[in-house]
Amino acid sequence: MQAADEPAIDPASGLKIAPGWEKVRGHCTACHSSRLIIQNHHSRERWESLIRWMQQTQGLWDLGADETAVLDYLSQQYGVSEIPAGMMRRQPLILE
Repeated sequence: MQAADEPAIDPASGLKIAPGWEKVRGHCTACHSSRLIIQNHHSRERWESLIRWMQQTQGLWDLGADETAVLDYLSQQYGVSEIPAGMMRRQPLILE
């Protein structure tokens, strides 16, 4: 069951329905699965660097006026603080 404060999930893409999600669906899933977004959790700066990499090497177009909304959505819905506890990796072992 979904918590009251959690956004609804789009059944077709699996993306959280929140401001900007349709722009993300339109720009991002034109080239790759939404699962690639959902399984990653990054800071705004890291999401931006991934967009730049895709623009420089993968043929991603200029997002224009949509870029701010895309980055807001990605960093708020799939940001570093959004990693579910069960998906956290343990700290590396320190071997002496």
